[in-house]
Amino acid sequence: PTSAQVSVVPQPGRFRYTLDNNVLTAEQRQFYEDNGYLLIKKLVSDEDIERFRKEFVRICKKEVKVPGAMIMKNESLRSQYGQSEKVVNKVQDFQEDKELFRYCTLPEVLKYVECFTGPNIMAMHTMLINKLPDNDKQTFLHPMHQDLHYFPFRPADLIVCSWTAMERADQDNGCLVVKPGTHKQPLKPHGYPKWEGKTNKLFHGLLDEDEKSPKIHLVMEKGDTVFFHPLLIHGSGVNKTSGFRKSISCHFASSECYYIDVKNTTQEHLEKELVEMAHKKYNMASLELRDIWNFRARLVQGERINL
Repeated sequence: PTSAQVSVVPQPGRFRYTLDNNVLTAEQRQFYEDNGYLLIKKLVSDEDIERFRKEFVRICKKEVKVPGAMIMKNESLRSQYGQSEKVVNKVQDFQEDKELFRYCTLPEVLKYVECFTGPNIMAMHTMLINKLPDNDKQTFLHPMHQDLHYFPFRPADLIVCSWTAMERADQDNGCLVVKPGTHKQPLKPHGYPKWEGKTNKLFHGLLDEDEKSPKIHLVMEKGDTVFFHPLLIHGSGVNKTSGFRKSISCHFASSECYYIDVKNTTQEHLEKELVEMAHKKYNMASLELRDIWNFRARLVQGERINL
């Protein structure tokens, strides 16, 4: 089996992927139905983004320690730059950082999230990405992938990612790349790309990618926010500049979603890898993928039902 079956929530009328409310226009809903993503310009204020950036720098300098967060670094640069933002590629699972987690509770973000998840909203997965410039030893390109590969909960149609550019993102500094309409495809097998010694931990990609299918580079300005479906095939390019491309994101899900068992699916090897990492970090013996997600999940609106 390619994956645990993705069940579909039936929607009355012509819209399957968006819910009836007065936030999205008919054109916006149709665009998401057809393409699997929707870009909203200038959604998050400069003031909020500046606050997130300052907190990120504090975390890099170890002035703030975030319980449970995974700080991903390029170790080869540490001797050159020490503890600074020039070394940290990503802060993942920042749900215990009050300042960064504010992003997941912003009313202007949740207003749109509710169009995809309904009113009971869980923040499941948080990341602040600081895409470092590429070098000879390391690439920070993220291969094309589907986010659902990482998630042991369903249905996919009640999950959405909110991804906000913290500065201009374009082809030079490695903006998001999406394949429109691929959210209608099933979950595909993922693994590490065959790049000699340049792969990043947990940066899984599609094992069999159709190189010919059309791609769109999402050029975004500071504060622009894209919402996308967890089956949409996407990735990010190489940062060819000397600067750092920052973005902040959260995967939201309806609390009515439910956990699934990923054994005997294409997600089984991911569970093994994550469980091994958690075992090393926290010395926890019996652990399943759902336990890791349960630990990350936070209610941000409505009531907590399943997740």
